Amino acid sequence: MTLNILFFTVTIKRRNKSAEAAMREQLVSEMYEKTKERAYTVHRLY
Repeated sequence: MTLNILFFTVTIKRRNKSAEAAMREQLVSEMYEKTKERAYTVHRLY
């Protein structure tokens, strides 16, 4: 008889973002949304 046991260890570590990194992430998100909206309006015209 074979007994196979699999163990996982998951470690969650909170990442501390600097103010500069948070601002950059927000800017990138806003640019992505604007680009997505622009692409949607172009696609919708046809």
